[in-house]
Amino acid sequence: MIIAPTGSANAPPRRIAHLDMDAFYASVELLRYPELRGLPVVIAGRDEHQPVVQADGRRHFFRLRDYAGRGVITTATYEARALGVHSAMGVMKAAKLAPDAILLPVDFAAYRHYSRLFKAAVAGIVTKIEDSGIDEIYLDLSDLPDETRALATRLKQAVKDATGLSCSIGIAPNKLLAKICSDLEKPDGLTILTMADVPGRIWPLSVRKINGIGPKAAEKLASLGITTIAGLAQTGLGLLRHHFGRSYSVWLYEVSRGIDHRPVIVDAEPKSMSRETTFERDLDARLDRQVLSAAFTALCEQVAGDLQRKGYAGRTISIKLRFENFQTVTRDLSLAEPTADAVRIRRAAGECLRRVQLVRKIRLLGVKVSTLCAASSTSAAGACRQRELPLTP
Repeated sequence: MIIAPTGSANAPPRRIAHLDMDAFYASVELLRYPELRGLPVVIAGRDEHQPVVQADGRRHFFRLRDYAGRGVITTATYEARALGVHSAMGVMKAAKLAPDAILLPVDFAAYRHYSRLFKAAVAGIVTKIEDSGIDEIYLDLSDLPDETRALATRLKQAVKDATGLSCSIGIAPNKLLAKICSDLEKPDGLTILTMADVPGRIWPLSVRKINGIGPKAAEKLASLGITTIAGLAQTGLGLLRHHFGRSYSVWLYEVSRGIDHRPVIVDAEPKSMSRETTFERDLDARLDRQVLSAAFTALCEQVAGDLQRKGYAGRTISIKLRFENFQTVTRDLSLAEPTADAVRIRRAAGECLRRVQLVRKIRLLGVKVSTLCAASSTSAAGACRQRELPLTP
């Protein structure tokens, strides 16, 4: 099977790195509470779950079994993940799997601080950086003269020196493969891949290793006898189109072959900021109302945090829903004034949600804020109106 090359004949071979901090939120907390290293720790609680200093000076930590409410897991240490706990899982369900796991509240101010530290350290070495989230970035190393492994090792050490935290790096000819590679040897991993390595290193992996193939898509592929990326690469486009629709089937066909032409976007002014989550199982709007509501609120809070951290406000609030049959719908609402406030975003997103008939189970939920402008602008509302930006599906 032929894999399409990346780049042009006149351009240097692409070297794209994906740098991903290891269990970032949890690792930041372990800097603060080193006595918890090696234990299952879950980040999800509210302020009332702050550790309490006892009379003897030791800290008392809450356990998952102490939790009562509708929250969802933000992240967990690798020890907790080994017990089946993962992000976006309901806390009450996680408590059944790991009742003795330590419960800590979310501290976004601390996470943003360490995010700035590790990105500044990387920027001292590499200039072509795409900010992909609070704990991950893409780097274009193509024009740098440094040997790949030596450069990656230098980057990892710079992050460690600046933060005390470890990261994992994947380096490949494109963003798709780099992201897969950064996850292969976690934590503190380094994986370097060429297109010639794809059949041996990528094809044997589960289709779930491809970012964008969630549990439901994997289940549907499995029903067709496709469980590995190799199996997907050997499947005809016509069969995929029959089961997954036109656009998603073309995407599946290309990514299974390691094809991804997306550039690393450097210093681009964002058109929107969004957060989304794919649920472990399809959720019913009525029976799973509490879990959906908590996840919906968490997404709005995360988007608001992203806006505030980067100094933006937005006037158009959108939601995205993907149902059990893979149908995707979006709704949006334009506000009179731009906002970066989580409560206002949640209220507007709720209005959008009420315009969707929730007759099918939900597999993916997303919230987006667009029509952005600088939050510090004295005429933010007018600036946003003048810079009307189209919504992307």
